[in-house]
Formats: sequence, C-alpha cells, structure tokens
Amino acid sequence: MQCPVCEKPVVALELDMVEVDHCVACGGVWLDAGELELLFESASARDRAMAELTPDASVAEAPRRCPICLKKMEKTRGGERGDVIVDRCRKGHGVWLDRGELERVIGMDAAPEDNRVRRLLAEVFGGER
Repeated sequence: MQCPVCEKPVVALELDMVEVDHCVACGGVWLDAGELELLFESASARDRAMAELTPDASVAEAPRRCPICLKKMEKTRGGERGDVIVDRCRKGHGVWLDRGELERVIGMDAAPEDNRVRRLLAEVFGGER
C-alpha cells in the first residue's frame, strides 16, 4: 500500500492485535474499517469518541485519497476543542491519521494516562511525535 500523503510504501505493524499500516516517511497511519474502534479501552469510550468525529467540509487541510479505492476521503473533526482531524473513506474502507492524530483520537477517550493503548503507542511510535 502507498501512503496517501507522501506516496511512499507503508509498513504493517501489529498494535494490540490490530494491524496498523504506518508510513515511516511522514508518520501517518492507515487503519482498515473497524480497526480504530478496537483500540479503545471500553465500548462506551469508543462510542463517545466515534460519535464526536463528525464530517466537517470547512477543514483547510489538503484532501487525502483512500489507499484502497483512491477516492477523496471526508474530513471529520472531533475532540474537546474540535482539534482532532481524521480522514475517513466515504466507502467505509478505513481511516487515515496524520502524524500524532492516532494518539489524539485515543486521547479523546479521557481514560487514565496509563491505559494499555497509550503505552503501546508510546512503545511503537516513541510517545509524542
């Protein structure tokens, strides 16, 4: 698979039994449909965070193309201050997260700092990037 941002090949990593496609060049992450949801500590945290990510056509960031269908993805915005941006395939293939966005989406969980996913992200991606 090619990175939708810099067009470099991505590498597949396993993060808590979820395959994460990671671009070493730009730091972005592709998650296939349903994989982002698996990274949350609880169903209620997952549901809260996913409900917060709503489409926002006003995002100025350049559009990304889905690495599966090559169609432009929709921008979604969430988080307490609306500062978390996630690119979501309109056909449901998955989501693209630019450098640091995965940690920010998981941070929407508001779980304690020592939760298992945050520890894994720190191990795999070296903490805050």
